[in-house]
Amino acid sequence: MSQVEESIEVGVPVHTAYNQWTQFETFPEFMSGVERIEQRTDTLTHWVTNVNGVHREFDAEITEQIPDERVAWTTIAGEAKQAGAVTFHRLDDAHTKVMLQMDFHPESITEKVGDKLGFVKRQTKGDLERFKTFIEERGQETGEWRGAVV
Repeated sequence: MSQVEESIEVGVPVHTAYNQWTQFETFPEFMSGVERIEQRTDTLTHWVTNVNGVHREFDAEITEQIPDERVAWTTIAGEAKQAGAVTFHRLDDAHTKVMLQMDFHPESITEKVGDKLGFVKRQTKGDLERFKTFIEERGQETGEWRGAVV
């Protein structure tokens, strides 16, 4: 099992950053390698990814969701094995720290080598930087889901 932890400060209020993160179907707009996400229920998403030619489809379940604080998930079916959490920390009225922690299991030799070379860490950092650009340029979220999952 491998782990990655990354964080970034974004220039929007905590509720704006959190609300945008609940819009899973927009992830392909700022996450490289994510081709499509389908929100099937409030707690179930279906992901289609293609990272360096490695195509994966999997279902992920939201295991915990606390508005303006945390979204946690785990894969439940498909080709990827991972779990993680994104937390949102208010810095002031207009700034938020977004922290991502993820555990994953690289399976193929290509994935294992990429992990050892820091590819996943760099990709995660890049995804957070693109999220920052996405939300700061918009200045507002594309939608929201304020329900709680505990």
